[in-house]
Amino acid sequence: MITYEIRKARTGPHSHTGVPNFIQRHIRQTTVTNVTVIRAGRFFDSEKGIFLSARDIVIKGNLIEAVAENFPIPSGARVVDLTRYTVMPGLIDAHVHLLYLEKPSGGLTAEGVKAITMEGTPLRALRGAARARTFLMAGITIVRDLGNSGRFGDIAVRTAINDGSLDGPRMYVSGPGLSPEGGQFPGLQFSYRGIAEEEYRVVRGAEDARLAVRENVTYGANVIKIYSSASPNPGYLSLEEMRAIVAEARLLGVKVTAHATSDLAISRAVEAGVDSIEHGYRVEDATLKRMKQRGVALVPTYLDSVNLKRLYAIARPNRPPTEQELAATLKQRYERLQRAMKSGVTIVAGSDNYLDLGVPQGEAAKRVLFTYHDAGMETAQILQSATINAARLFGEPRLGIIMTGAFADLIAVDGDPVGDFSAMERIKFVMKNGIIYVGQP
Repeated sequence: MITYEIRKARTGPHSHTGVPNFIQRHIRQTTVTNVTVIRAGRFFDSEKGIFLSARDIVIKGNLIEAVAENFPIPSGARVVDLTRYTVMPGLIDAHVHLLYLEKPSGGLTAEGVKAITMEGTPLRALRGAARARTFLMAGITIVRDLGNSGRFGDIAVRTAINDGSLDGPRMYVSGPGLSPEGGQFPGLQFSYRGIAEEEYRVVRGAEDARLAVRENVTYGANVIKIYSSASPNPGYLSLEEMRAIVAEARLLGVKVTAHATSDLAISRAVEAGVDSIEHGYRVEDATLKRMKQRGVALVPTYLDSVNLKRLYAIARPNRPPTEQELAATLKQRYERLQRAMKSGVTIVAGSDNYLDLGVPQGEAAKRVLFTYHDAGMETAQILQSATINAARLFGEPRLGIIMTGAFADLIAVDGDPVGDFSAMERIKFVMKNGIIYVGQP
């Protein structure tokens, strides 16, 4: 149970808090409506990758002002007692599609065409807004939405969240992904190629690639997504096109990430200078080595055993998988993740959860962390992949970390995720930008 109270200042020597006196003076002078002190039983330091005990987190407005032991509570401050829980930075999902939800039995082309022609961007944005809230309720306070959102529907959802019209996570958004001919709609007839161009920004040459970056950034994108290959379609962006995209994005101050599943697509994107690789399913060890050398992050997007069973139950209700089939599928995924971990490449958590699995999308998305856990990644590394690693990839040092000056994005889970990773399912408190969304009094 979370308790709240308004406290008078505690007395005692300030030298034991480890917090500069000028910060303490400033906090004590602040009004009740502006200062919250969170008393954490356990605390995850994402920068060092360690768990600490008994920390007080002092928040003024939307920023963290201090993190210390036995902090003297400012007079009139709101105190949130989380001493029974483990407190950590809000989670980050670096690969989502809020405006696209596919029936597992539908197929990408059929479902994509339906989304464009029968839903349309306004309705998709409304539904995406509802899905966005499920991420926040699951403890995911930041997402990176990578396309499949029509003509900038993702920008509309982000704007509504930012102006307070909707409850949802912080959003980094790409707008339409920059793609080879046909996007990801295999089987689409030539005379209907314009449908794909409602969902993807098809690139035709280096100059057009630069223009596409300028278009997306002008209309609100703060990350560029490219399709090094448009799998399951056969096309590739050329190296010249990808290099032009990266150069223009650098000029405009945004990062570039690449959808790439084959080793060829991955290695070409790395050569072009992208910041991260999405999926990377068939990456070879030599390419992982180059990624590490060049500082290119990997965002592995895998269903865990629970979501995989949900998928089979919907897609193959009359032919459930055998235990051997499930084990073989998971073993392949675990081996790929283990090779990536061994290479030392930076891993950033991303779900790519666009399938309707019959549960809230945010809840299903968070289970990508369980895939990493089952593959043998240590708990601290998993949490770093979903906090500070992602924030560094985004270029935002005030996210993914609990420290003075950081944004007040915090969650609390019931239990110790080191000894029992299922604690990550038990979200008891969510704060984003200093506002409490879960665990309100």
